[in-house]
Amino acid sequence: MKKIPLTLTVNDEACELLVAAHWTLLDVLRDELDLTGTKEGCGEGVCGSCTVLMDGRPIRACLTLALEAAGTAITTVEGLAADGDLDPLQQAFIDHGAVQCGFCTSGMLMTAKALLTADPDPDENTVKRGLSGNICRCTGYTKIVEAVSAAAQTVKSKR
Repeated sequence: MKKIPLTLTVNDEACELLVAAHWTLLDVLRDELDLTGTKEGCGEGVCGSCTVLMDGRPIRACLTLALEAAGTAITTVEGLAADGDLDPLQQAFIDHGAVQCGFCTSGMLMTAKALLTADPDPDENTVKRGLSGNICRCTGYTKIVEAVSAAAQTVKSKR
């Protein structure tokens, strides 16, 4: 199988890889870079478990060919924490009990990160709409929405 060079930045680190043309970004993140926080749920772009940020925008890594990410900056859930400190979203998910089985959590966090970057002070309906493409089978979403809202307030109070 012929492999093609791919250069991209993942969690602020430059990466140069050889990839097969059919590999998805999810394949590369998990299997080549050992960043297993990003999960494959449905493999069809429906559940949102594989959501990562590409140049700050949420995308489904299971639907994105790795070569489409050439030259971009990818942020995964492993890239949220900085200097040993959890991102306010990660801390809010813990504080508000927004994690149960955890399978959807990384996708929820990445979608929420993009949401709060675009709208740092969302109301509850905006949070619900923003997360509507991510499926959680355990929590019923209430605690997730509360956590995202709390994270927004935490960030707002630090400004």
